[in-house]
Amino acid sequence: MTFYDEIGGADTIRTIVARFYEGVAGDELLRPMYPEEDLGPAEERFFLFLCQYWGGPTTYSETRGHPRLRMRHSPFPVTPDAADHWLHHFRAGLDAADLTPEQDQRFWEYVTHAAQFMVNTPV
Repeated sequence: MTFYDEIGGADTIRTIVARFYEGVAGDELLRPMYPEEDLGPAEERFFLFLCQYWGGPTTYSETRGHPRLRMRHSPFPVTPDAADHWLHHFRAGLDAADLTPEQDQRFWEYVTHAAQFMVNTPV
């Protein structure tokens, strides 16, 4: 069983990502990093990425290729403050999901590492 299956699959990840993007939509620091007026396509890409990362369908790679996360985010100034905002909204997403403490910790450890990895502008 993959972690994707263990946490409830697509439904759980959809819950997390939807709550995350609710926060991003009103965030004055993060929202400008999403050039599309409609956040729906970005939400879908993130959903597909997380599904694949945790062992679900490989739709993300099939439609977009290798994630290349740092390259895809390089046009945007990802500061430590932006990473903190991102984590704040992701925390809300995890809190909206029905995860065990162990599952929550595993997901949180991944996203905190990912957020720091994406920082490309020190100030």
